[in-house]
Amino acid sequence: MSYRQRKRRLSKALTSRAINPVVRRLLQWGVPGTGTALLETTGRHSGKPRRVPVGNGLRGRHFWIVTEHGWSADYVKNIQRDPRVRVKVGRRWLRGTAQILPEEDPRELMRRLRRPANDAMVRLVGTEQLVIRVDLDSPARAAGAGNHLQSP
Repeated sequence: MSYRQRKRRLSKALTSRAINPVVRRLLQWGVPGTGTALLETTGRHSGKPRRVPVGNGLRGRHFWIVTEHGWSADYVKNIQRDPRVRVKVGRRWLRGTAQILPEEDPRELMRRLRRPANDAMVRLVGTEQLVIRVDLDSPARAAGAGNHLQSP
């Protein structure tokens, strides 16, 4: 097993069992000031909502994500199967369509997003960064029916 594989395995175990459950709970309660948001995808096997904390990348009508583990991240695999997602920023849920952008430079995006604490962690524990852009629905579309993701 390579160094990168060992690092990814350790990092995923630590975040999925220790860090993410606590942060996810805080975000579900709408606790402000965490610098993070909640991404909801649809499970590619279960079809159930899957929620994971990500850095708050809300900029205008787009929400930007830089993954820690690139194509290996479960939420990236879920997005490949179904790009319709929701993000919870503060107390608001926003709906949109995610696009994986392998040609985008993750380091340049992190520089533009100016989230030093979040991005330092992504670089420290991450094994492969990948950029995802969520094109947020217009308010009229977000209010309409047809999105399969469940309400909070």
